[in-house]
Amino acid sequence: MFKSRTDAGLRLAEELMNFKDRNCVVLAIPRGGLPLGAIVAEALNAPLDVVLTKKIGHPFNKEYAIGAVSMDSRILSNAMEVSDAYIEEETIRIRNVLAKRSEQYYENSRPQDLKGKTVIIVDDGIATGNTILATIELVYSKEPSGIIVAIPVAPPTAIENLNNSPYLDEVICLETPLNFRAVGQFYEEFYPVTDENAIRILEECNQAIL
Repeated sequence: MFKSRTDAGLRLAEELMNFKDRNCVVLAIPRGGLPLGAIVAEALNAPLDVVLTKKIGHPFNKEYAIGAVSMDSRILSNAMEVSDAYIEEETIRIRNVLAKRSEQYYENSRPQDLKGKTVIIVDDGIATGNTILATIELVYSKEPSGIIVAIPVAPPTAIENLNNSPYLDEVICLETPLNFRAVGQFYEEFYPVTDENAIRILEECNQAIL
């Protein structure tokens, strides 16, 4: 159990100190990953950036992920009996959403160059791992020297899925409870993070490091 995202970020940073000053980039998944990512980036003296991905929900239960999409990659799982037409329509719709979010986050900056860098992907927790898997594929295409996923909490099945990724070098997860229903269940405080707050955290973190 974590007191807050701040508590989780501090505990993650402790586990990642061997990456300090080692040509890293911290990538946070908006929006909940930004408070943790900022703490980790400041501790490691590394720039903070975001990576934009979004899950594809099942047509009859939008909360049930059948895959995930980034601006230039897609991963599908649990998509049996879902039509190709639905998947294509959702992919287009989601990428339109991501394009608008990209304009928001990069209004005053540009994405970090990941080539040759150790990339540490941070979120406040994962449930299935589908979105993170899409993120890993996206990051791998940018030719980093290595990819680390650092998260406070995830179910064992999600960690197993991550460990099976051929693109990932290491998974750091602080807690892997069996009784997993939602990420928020493992935080005493789990307030929503708005896009405005996430963008402010991103900009202030990088100004502090510079």
